[in-house]
Amino acid sequence: MATVITQELVAVLRSQFRVKWDGIHGVRHWSRVRLYGLRLARETGARTDVVEWFAFLHDAAREAEGFDHGHGTRAVALARDLRGPLLPIDDTGFDLLSYAMTHHSDGFQEGDATVRTCWDADRLDLPRVGIEPDPERLCTEPAQRSEIIEWARKRAQSR
Repeated sequence: MATVITQELVAVLRSQFRVKWDGIHGVRHWSRVRLYGLRLARETGARTDVVEWFAFLHDAAREAEGFDHGHGTRAVALARDLRGPLLPIDDTGFDLLSYAMTHHSDGFQEGDATVRTCWDADRLDLPRVGIEPDPERLCTEPAQRSEIIEWARKRAQSR
């Protein structure tokens, strides 16, 4: 499976990113979210293209490392601007991506398998900030399994 994340896309994201590139919401976090999401997608049936774009876009419009109200909505606006050669996504995929990004910090658990996979991929990286994922707050069966949580925890803490 080929990645949808291109060097050109990463360069554009880096050029407009307002917080620390290698900070807690930066490129290493995005890369781990992508890894977790692709692993979960093998079981959830999520659209892997949406999972990958979510991983690299959901925090790309942050203005602060801490609480940043509206960063998901700003990520949707960024994705809308990138649609085309850098983000070749169909309308259905864009709707899923937009919903996942808009609500990724809201604690929701219900929705399409792709959206839930995106949210779980992000939540599995919480150990990077000292928070253990609560299986009851994860949305998909694979993410709730202790071996997946432990696998992700080790990666998140190795930063």
